[in-house]
Amino acid sequence: MASSSDVTSSADHTPENPESGSVSEASEPTEGPARRGRVRARRAAVMAVPATLVAGALAVLTAEGALGVQFAISGMPFTVTATELNGTGFEQFGGLDSMAPGSPNEGDTGGQVLIVTSAIKNATLTKLCQSVDLGGTNLLITAGSGAEKVSASDLTTDSTELSGDAAFNNIEIGNDASTLTKAGVKGPIGVFSQQADTVRIANLRQTNYATTAGVFKLPGLKLGFSSKGC
Repeated sequence: MASSSDVTSSADHTPENPESGSVSEASEPTEGPARRGRVRARRAAVMAVPATLVAGALAVLTAEGALGVQFAISGMPFTVTATELNGTGFEQFGGLDSMAPGSPNEGDTGGQVLIVTSAIKNATLTKLCQSVDLGGTNLLITAGSGAEKVSASDLTTDSTELSGDAAFNNIEIGNDASTLTKAGVKGPIGVFSQQADTVRIANLRQTNYATTAGVFKLPGLKLGFSSKGC
C-alpha cells in the first residue's frame, strides 16, 4: 500500500473477446477500438454486480472513469491484509485498469485488468500487511501493529479479489455510479454501484493492482524481503 473498502469473494474474470463474431464491428473497422471499450465497460459493470453481494473489503479506485487513471499499472498484483478496517464514506463499482503499452505482464489480457473499484473517504486499518511476489521472494510491508493504527484519507484501490467479514450502515445498492456521493468520487454513467455511510471489515484480505490515497499514515512501518507473503 505504500507504493500503491468490505466486499468479498474472489473472482478471476477474463472478459471475452468483444471482437469475435461481431458482424457490425467487422463491417465498421474504424469503430473497433471505441466499440471494444464500450463493450468492456458494460461487462465491467456486470462484473460489479456479484461484488456488491460480497461487498465490503478495502476500497478500490483509480479505474478509468473514476478518478481518471493517472498512471499505467505494472500488471503485478499485490496482496493486502488487515485484521480490521473501519471507514466512513464508502463507494464501489466496476472498472478497467490498463498497463503500459507492450508490458511483459499483459499476457492474454491485452494489457487490461477487470477490477472492482471502491473508495473510502476516511479509513483506519489495524495490522496492515502488503506483499508482492517478485518471483521466489516477496517484498513485504507491515504497519499499524502497535497502539496507533494505519490511517488514510481519500483511500482508493483496484482489486480483483476481496474477502472478509463486512458490515455497512445505510447502504444503497444499485445506484448509477455517476451519482455516487459518499466518498466524493463519481464513476462512469450507466455502471452498477453501491455506497454506504460506513463500512467495517474484519479479517480483510484482497488482491490489488493499484492503490492511491490523499494522505496515508503508516505508524511502525517495516519494509523488507521475505520468503512468505501476507
